[in-house]
Amino acid sequence: MLVVMRHDAREEDVRAVVEAIQAMGYEARPMPGRQRTTVGLVGNEGRVDGTRLTSLDGVQELIHVTQPYKLVSREWKQESTVVRLPGGLTIGGDEVQVIAGPCSVEGETQLLAAARAVKEAGATLLRAGAFKPRSSPYSFQGLGPKGLKLLALARQETGLLIVTEAVDPEGVDLVAEAADIIQIGARNMQNYSLLRRAGRAGKPVLLKRGIAATIQELLLAAEYLLAEGNADVILCERGIRSYDTQTRNLLDLSAIPTVHALSHLPIIADPSHGTGRRDMVPSMARAAVAAGADGLLVEVHPNPEQALSDGGQSLRPEQFDRMMGELRLIAEAIGRRIAEPVVART
Repeated sequence: MLVVMRHDAREEDVRAVVEAIQAMGYEARPMPGRQRTTVGLVGNEGRVDGTRLTSLDGVQELIHVTQPYKLVSREWKQESTVVRLPGGLTIGGDEVQVIAGPCSVEGETQLLAAARAVKEAGATLLRAGAFKPRSSPYSFQGLGPKGLKLLALARQETGLLIVTEAVDPEGVDLVAEAADIIQIGARNMQNYSLLRRAGRAGKPVLLKRGIAATIQELLLAAEYLLAEGNADVILCERGIRSYDTQTRNLLDLSAIPTVHALSHLPIIADPSHGTGRRDMVPSMARAAVAAGADGLLVEVHPNPEQALSDGGQSLRPEQFDRMMGELRLIAEAIGRRIAEPVVART
C-alpha cells in the first residue's frame, strides 16, 4: 500500500505516518518525489485496513498495490528507475548500454584482447564469467578468484566497467569487490538466499530471467533484491526454454515492453543466450533495441573456435563492430542513442 501525502505535507506529518505504519507492525519506506512524498507500506501478506492512516495530517489518499510484487511495480513507482554507474553511465535512461565480452575469463591474453576489441567498437561494459555454473559438471567452471583479478586488470587498462556473475551467497562479497555490476544468472534466478545477499552487497545487480520463468516470477525474484534495500536492479531477457530445437532458447522480445509496462526497472536483452547462434545475434540485437531494450548483453570472443564455453554464439570482433554501427542507426531512429565508452581510469 502507498500513502500519498499532500504537496504541502510537513516533515513531521511524514514522520507521523511512518510511526503509525510501524506501530501497525509493518515497514515504512518514505519516497520523496518531485511534487509530493509517498510512504510505502511493506511486509503485509494481504490487504491492509488503512483507516488509521487516512485521518493523519498531510495524508491525501491511500493506494492499494494489486500486484503480488510491490516494490518493483509501476503502481509503487511510476517513474522509470535509472541505474547510475561509475563514470556517468546510466541504464534505464535515453542511452542504450552495450555490455560485451567473452562468456568466461580464460586467461589474461584472451580477456585483454576481447576487452580492447569491444571497447574500440563502442561497448561501455565488459562481461565475462570468473565463476561459471554449467549444465555439465565436466564443463569448464571458470578461473574463480584468479578470473576476478584478471577482470580488475582489464578494467584498469581499458576503463570498461565490469559485469560478472556471483553463483552462491558466500561468493557475493568477493565478486562485489571486483565488479561494478553483480550478475545473477538464469539458473540462480530463484536462489533466494543468493538474491537476499546480493541485495545487501551495495552494488547494482543484473538479474537474468530463468530458463522457464514467467515474467511475474522474474519480477518477484527482483522483489527480493529491492526488499533488501537495493533499488539498482537491472532485469535481463535472455531467452526461455522452447520445444523448438532450431535455436538454443526462445528470445522473448515481447518481455521488453511487457516489463516496461509492469515495472519501473530497466530491462536489457541477451541475444547470445537467447539464440545460441552467432549468425542470429546481430538481427536479434537490432530487434531488441527497436523493442525498447535499455541495453544489450553480447558475447564476443577474439577466437570463438577456441573458446572454452559458448564459442558457437560468440561474435568475432569484426562482427561486433559491424553490429554496433547498425545499432546506432536503430537507436537514433527511436529517439535514443548507443552510449559511448568512458575515459580509461588512471
